Amino acid sequence: MNLKKNDNFYDCVNAMHKFAETYAKQTNTFFCFDPSITSIVITGLATYKDKYGVPLCPCRNYYNEEAEIELNYWICPCVSMRERKECHCKLFINPDDEYVSENQKIDIDIIYNNL
Repeated sequence: MNLKKNDNFYDCVNAMHKFAETYAKQTNTFFCFDPSITSIVITGLATYKDKYGVPLCPCRNYYNEEAEIELNYWICPCVSMRERKECHCKLFINPDDEYVSENQKIDIDIIYNNL
């Protein structure tokens, strides 16, 4: 399904793309060997950033998204990532993980092609 997106959504995709690459370098983490996983997670973050102004973790189901935002636990990078370097979305992967690639960059066209 190809959903029509507004210009702000694409700005959010670009912002989340830049954030993901920068944060991976800062934390010595890497992206998944399957770039579609990375692009889907970045797109999910961008969707929440477009909707609420913050990149809420897209890999969880929320009963009340606004309440979760106020708790600040699942805003990316979530508390698990900040405290223990554990990203259950597989966006930021530790070097010894079986799903790790050698990449801390992803081409923006891969993200757009997975929209």
